[in-house]
Amino acid sequence: MNEFSILCRVIGSLFNRQPQDPLLVPLFTLLREGKLQQQWPLEQDELLTRLQQNSDPQALAADYNALFVGSDCSVPPYASQWPNGVAEADVRAFLSARGMPLSEAPADHFGALLLAASWLEDQSVEDESAAQLALFDEYLLPWCGAFLGKVEAHATTAFYRTLAALSREAIQAMYDELNEEQGDEA
Repeated sequence: MNEFSILCRVIGSLFNRQPQDPLLVPLFTLLREGKLQQQWPLEQDELLTRLQQNSDPQALAADYNALFVGSDCSVPPYASQWPNGVAEADVRAFLSARGMPLSEAPADHFGALLLAASWLEDQSVEDESAAQLALFDEYLLPWCGAFLGKVEAHATTAFYRTLAALSREAIQAMYDELNEEQGDEA
């Protein structure tokens, strides 16, 4: 797994799963012990320290649920629920065309889109940067700024406010890198 994949996988997982999900235990352990910072490829130490200081999964559960879960959540995590977002079926078709196995879960979830970018990085044999650039351009970037801004505005915990800021910076850095790769290949 390279740096791009790690960023997408970590951020995607933190948005895609309940904080008390057993699959996140190793990630929260790395975070609490300060070990995630050692592996983090971007200069975001201050944000990572803030995440570390506010990373009790049980304390985060209520905020996660209020932000992202249910029809009355304050910040819908699905692209199809945002004015600039795309239909879930379009995201599903895009990912299926690239061979990504999909579950019944909606494919247009913010966290799922980042996990898809990680999958494209790890699995694609050819043109993964073109596919990732398309994923960012068409399915993630049109609505993620509004989404992350609303997370920052509505989160009651420092963890999710910080995660939104960290995500915004990381997504911009990854997008810049994808554009550089495309420029190099042209």
